[in-house]
Amino acid sequence: MITVYGYPKTRTNRVTWMLEELGVEYQYKLIDLMKGEGRSEPYLAINPSGKVPSLSDNGLILTESAAMLTYLGDKYGTPPLMPTPGSPERAMHDQWLCFAIAELEQPLWTVGKHKFALPKEHRVPEIFETAVWEFQKALGLLSKGLGDSEYILGNDFSAADILIGHTLFWGLSFKQPIEQENLSAYINRLKNRPARLSSIEKENQAAGQ
Repeated sequence: MITVYGYPKTRTNRVTWMLEELGVEYQYKLIDLMKGEGRSEPYLAINPSGKVPSLSDNGLILTESAAMLTYLGDKYGTPPLMPTPGSPERAMHDQWLCFAIAELEQPLWTVGKHKFALPKEHRVPEIFETAVWEFQKALGLLSKGLGDSEYILGNDFSAADILIGHTLFWGLSFKQPIEQENLSAYINRLKNRPARLSSIEKENQAAGQ
């Protein structure tokens, strides 16, 4: 049985969204970050960083969301959700997965770290302007890469869209403007996917929200 350790409105939703798209049974273990459960000894034994998500599957433990999506897609999925390893489609999929983490998410996480995640003595508010500039630059590259396609690999939804879409939703929650018309249409296609809505509902239920 797959177990996802997480908390609502975090990167955990990337994993539960993927599992809902796959139709794979899983259990959701709430780690109440607001109550300090991320720093508890039992959870640190699973994920020494104290962050969410974490995933356990038959003794395997993963602690990076992009790796979880790739693992789940390879084990339980089929193309186009997870393209075949070694194919050109998989190469492009993995490239966009890396882009989402290294370019699109990175400036948002910089903002998050310097607003609330880091200890106050290590926060540098002056970095916000640069981070916002970096995010807008990444949006431009994403818009060019998406072009007129419905999804990042063309007309078929893939796991890369989950990671990119979640990061775009994160940007909107940080009140960052996303002005490219093709990205706005892309966001609208992603936000109402039944698997995404189901994953959010299950996470909120687990947290009593």
